Amino acid sequence: MLTTLSILTLQPDQKRWAFAQMGTAQRPLQRVAGLSFQKLLGSGAGGFGALPNLHRYGFMAVWESAAAAATFFAEHPLWREYRQRTTEIWTAELAPLKSHGLWSGVNPFDYPTDVAPGGPVAVLTRASIRWQKTPRFWRYVAPTSATVAQAPGVRAAIGLGELPVVRQATFSLWESAQAMQDYAYRSEKHKEVIRLTRQEKWYGEELFARFQVLRTEGTWDGQDPISNLTPPLLV
Repeated sequence: MLTTLSILTLQPDQKRWAFAQMGTAQRPLQRVAGLSFQKLLGSGAGGFGALPNLHRYGFMAVWESAAAAATFFAEHPLWREYRQRTTEIWTAELAPLKSHGLWSGVNPFDYPTDVAPGGPVAVLTRASIRWQKTPRFWRYVAPTSATVAQAPGVRAAIGLGELPVVRQATFSLWESAQAMQDYAYRSEKHKEVIRLTRQEKWYGEELFARFQVLRTEGTWDGQDPISNLTPPLLV
């Protein structure tokens, strides 16, 4: 199996089309051979804001095989249309190292992998926020999430979500697992948010996953943020 994440930056005149795909693309995606789990994700204004950034989207997918992923990205009509309507696409191949929790009732990243630890890692945190807890969540979590992008060892970070305000995720790229752990254990703001999350029961559902970054392709804000740390995807 294989997990991929793509960050898509739309052309300026494609905002309406891209927003519509959050609904209309679901049926063709459900019919893709070898695609076992997928989420089209919006992004936050300024990277982590509650308001949407209508120029940038994410596509997270779990594939039954690397061949199924390669066929989709090379040949599927929906992906060809995305390529035609974007200014850039960045895609990472990921292997789960650690995953716990649920996303839409399942843990899509709970499958065995055979990768040697080392090199860059990616972290995904995702939650469904209880409606009555949203003011507290956005008061504490959004400012803390934004600090991730400035942490030592971070190459890129973004806030993603299935629905504005209540279904949110953070994806971050780190030079190493050690850099990620240093932030998690030393950041007082991060530790305070974790404490409040447990104490106040903000989430109806949550998931944490850490991945080894295997390969990358394309650009994100004009560059591949970890191009010097991973080999490119074969195309």
